[in-house]
Amino acid sequence: MKIVLLSYYFKPLVGGIEVNTELLAREFCRQGHDVTVVTTTQVKQETEAFPFVLVRAPAAGRLITLLATADVVLENNPCLHLSWPLLFLPTPHVVALRTWIRRMDGRQNWVDRLKLLWLLRAGKVIAISQAVAEYHRRPAVVIGNPYRSALFRRPDSDVGQKSEFVFLGRLVSDKGADLALEALAKLGDKSARLTIIGDGPERPNLEAQVERLGLRGRVMFTGVLTGEPLVACLQRHRFLLVPSRWPEPFGNVALEGMACGCVPIVSSGGGLSDAVGNAGVVFDSGDVASLVGKMELVLRDGPEVVALVENARIHLHNHSAEKVAKDYLRVMRASVC
Repeated sequence: MKIVLLSYYFKPLVGGIEVNTELLAREFCRQGHDVTVVTTTQVKQETEAFPFVLVRAPAAGRLITLLATADVVLENNPCLHLSWPLLFLPTPHVVALRTWIRRMDGRQNWVDRLKLLWLLRAGKVIAISQAVAEYHRRPAVVIGNPYRSALFRRPDSDVGQKSEFVFLGRLVSDKGADLALEALAKLGDKSARLTIIGDGPERPNLEAQVERLGLRGRVMFTGVLTGEPLVACLQRHRFLLVPSRWPEPFGNVALEGMACGCVPIVSSGGGLSDAVGNAGVVFDSGDVASLVGKMELVLRDGPEVVALVENARIHLHNHSAEKVAKDYLRVMRASVC
């Protein structure tokens, strides 16, 4: 098929949309399809070669031509700046919903309402989690996100004694790192440690919380880590904490930690339970006592933890780029017929 993949954001910007667009585009190419990625993100000069055609900020005429000559258009989240020609074109059209169509405070403005109407024009809709599908109340096929299996992986050899808990994310209140610290302080095991990977405006408050809770020596802040240093750090830990207050639409971080050998412990809000499936532990969102209980459970190293580690291999296979791309292609072919 000749596939045009629309993504408002793309490299060199860094984020979930950008990563998922590249993973899918590369895999569509590998499986024999003709792929063009169209984005509004501009650069002064391209520094990376891709196996697909990359078109940045096309003029209206070229955009219309690209969409008119495609066999199918995949819109990676509604991006009306790029998809508007489909109002006038018969090209089959699939929308992948990767987040909530709403503001951060939960309200919907006129742009959000326009995007919801736009979903009605799509031949097919894909949602990255059951929570996202249910929120938007549109018939949708649920296909979870892929993860970067070439980067996030188990260690090639024994990394030795592992630390217990790790948190990975932006240090903002929505991500709940303060809940992780409060839970650590309430654990019966006073030797358990926590590594916090990331940075953000909440870091000074979190460092003050460490002192207030008497956790000095048990908590380490690494700052931002990427690439192999990030992977190596995750591989040195046993359990990944994802205590988000904000309902994550999915939660790729859970897959990335799982791929590095961590058992994820995630909040119940949004799509995080989809992200971990039967290979992780879910606690009641925002409930420190519930989080403490799950942390105590995994520290006992019972058969439940062994089962989670075994389940991770199958779960990760279902989120490989190859498997997810095949699922997407099945939906796109159905929209063409």
